Amino acid sequence: MEKILKHYFGYDSFRPLQREIVEWLMQGKDALVLMPTGAGKSICYQVPALMMKGMTVVVSPLISLMKDQVQSLVACGIVARALNTGVSEGENQETRRECLEGKVKILYVSPERLLAELELLQNSVLPVSLFAIDEAHCISNWGHDFRPEYTQLDALRSFFPGVPIVALTATADKVTRQDILKQLNIPDARMFVSSFDRPNLSLDVRRGLDSRQKHAAIMQFLLRHANDCGIIYCLSRATADALALYLRDHKISAAAYHAGLSAEERNATQDAFLCDRVQVVCATIAFGMGINKSNVRFVIHYNLPKSIENFYQEIGRAGRDGLPSETLLFYNASDIVQLSRFAENSGQREINMERLRRMREYAEAEVCRRRILLNYFGEPSNQDCGNCDVCHHPPQRFDGTVLVQKALSAIVRCDENIGMRTVADVLCGLFSSEVKNMQLFHVKTFGVGREVPLRDWNDYLLQMLQMGMVEIQYDKHNHLHVTPAGWRVLKGQERVLLSVVHHEEKTPAGGRKGRKATAAPSLGLSVQPAPQQEDASLFEALRQLRSRLAQEQQLPPYIIFSDKVLHLLATSRPSTLEEFGNVSGIGEFKCQKYGALFLKEIAAHVKG
Repeated sequence: MEKILKHYFGYDSFRPLQREIVEWLMQGKDALVLMPTGAGKSICYQVPALMMKGMTVVVSPLISLMKDQVQSLVACGIVARALNTGVSEGENQETRRECLEGKVKILYVSPERLLAELELLQNSVLPVSLFAIDEAHCISNWGHDFRPEYTQLDALRSFFPGVPIVALTATADKVTRQDILKQLNIPDARMFVSSFDRPNLSLDVRRGLDSRQKHAAIMQFLLRHANDCGIIYCLSRATADALALYLRDHKISAAAYHAGLSAEERNATQDAFLCDRVQVVCATIAFGMGINKSNVRFVIHYNLPKSIENFYQEIGRAGRDGLPSETLLFYNASDIVQLSRFAENSGQREINMERLRRMREYAEAEVCRRRILLNYFGEPSNQDCGNCDVCHHPPQRFDGTVLVQKALSAIVRCDENIGMRTVADVLCGLFSSEVKNMQLFHVKTFGVGREVPLRDWNDYLLQMLQMGMVEIQYDKHNHLHVTPAGWRVLKGQERVLLSVVHHEEKTPAGGRKGRKATAAPSLGLSVQPAPQQEDASLFEALRQLRSRLAQEQQLPPYIIFSDKVLHLLATSRPSTLEEFGNVSGIGEFKCQKYGALFLKEIAAHVKG
C-alpha cells in the first residue's frame, strides 16, 4: 500500500482512515466513506484499484468531475479513462476498445450510462474488481442533491454479486447515510466517518447588508487577496452576471458561470479558472462540484445557501491544500423569501423547508459556527474554534445548565416524541393543540419553565441543538432526540453556557436587523505557520515554470504540482533528483517527467 501511495501519488503515509478503508476494500467488503472535501476520498478507492487485478469502475455525476480525475490520474502515470457525452463517440469507442483489451485500470462513467455499458463491463479482459460511487448522497431522497438517475445503481449488486461497492460523500447526515446503504443494497457495509473539521477555513457571517454594501465589502475583501483565486456563489444567474461585470469594471479578473450560459461558455470559464487565467468566478451552485483545484483561497456566499449540506460542500472548495483560507457568508431577509419559494416548489417541500430553517439558524446563531457544523454532521464538539466571527466577537453568556436540564427532562418525559415547538409549549405550560391531543399537560415537567418567555425558550432550544445537546430525527416527524452530550448535562456531569437573548427589531421584510459588520477574522489560528525559510521569489519562479508546462500540455497547473508542493520546493530547495522525489506530493512518474526542469530552475535561482 505504502509503495503504491509513494510511487504514484508521492505521499509517505496515509491520512486518517485511508489505510483502514483500503484494507477493508481489499478484503472484498462494502463500505460507506464520509470525508470532507479535500480529505482524500479518492485515494481510498484509487489505491485499491491499483492493487487489485481487475478494473475499478467509478460512478461520477458530472463530466467536469470525471475530466479532472482522469487528468490527475494520467498525470501520475495511471491508465484512467471516462465514458460520457463530453467527448466524441469516436473517443468513447476507443475507450471501450481499451477496456475490452484490458488496458484500462480505472474507468469513470456517469450513472445514466452505467447500465448501458453492462455488456462492456461484463466482457472486459480485466473483470470489474471494485465499484466506487462518488457523491453518493445523490442517491438518497434525503440527500441535498438527489438525482433520479442514481436510483438505478441498486442493480449493481444483482449484476456483480461478488464485487465490493464503496460509496463516498462529503455531506450526509445520519438519515441520508442509512438511506444510501438501503438504496445501494449494501445494508451490511461498514461506515467510515472522518472528522468533518476543516480548521484551516475561517468562518464569517455578515447580516443585513444591501447589494451596494456587499459590493464594497467584497472589494475590501479582495484587496487582501490580490493574488489569490476564489469563488463567489450567487442565488441567481442575474446576480452572478451583474457581480462579475462589477468586478471587471473594478479591474478584477472575473467571470460568470451558470446554466444560462452555453456549454462552450461554461467550459471556457471553468478552464480559465483552473488554469489561473481568471481570479474570481461568480457562480450559481452549478459550479465547482468535483473541481480539485487545490489553491482556492476563499469562498464567498453572496446569498444564503439553501442548506447546510450545500454550504459545507461549497466552502469545502477552499483550502483543499490545507493552507489558511477564508469563507464569508452574506445574509439578509430577502434571501429567505426567495429560497422559501424554491423549497415550496421543489417537490420535496417539507425536507427542503427544514433544511432552509437549519441554514438560517446557522446564519443567525451566536454559537461558535464550527461547532454548529460539526454537530450537524453528527460529530459532537463542545470546544469553540477561535476561527469564526462568533469566537472573535463572543456574545454575553450565562450559566444556563438548569434551563437546559429542564428542557432535556421535558423531552425525555415526553418519550422523545415531540418537536421543538411543542417542547417550548410544555415548558411554558401552554395548552396548545398538540399538548392537548397528546395529553402532555400530565407530564411532570409541564410548566416547569413558566418564568422564561416562550420566544426565549425557542432561542435556548435552538442553542441546545446547535451545541449538540439534542438532534432532530428527520425520519421521525422531526422529533427531538437527546444526544450523549445532552445526557451528560442532564445527569449533572457537565455545565452549559447559553448566550443572552437579545430581541432585535424586525425589518420590514420580516427578517432580523443585521449586526454591525465585523472585521474579517485573522487567519490560521488553528493552522501551523508557513515555513520561515521559504524563498518567495523562488516560489514565484516555480509557479511561472509550472504555468508554462501546463500551457504546453493543455493542463490546469495544479494537475502538475499543487501550490503546497511548490511551497515545499521553495523551502527545501532540493539539488538532486532523489531529494526532489522525496518532497511530499511528488510521485515517481512526476519526478522523472519534471524533476530535471524544476531542479534547473531551483539551481539557477540559488546561484543568482
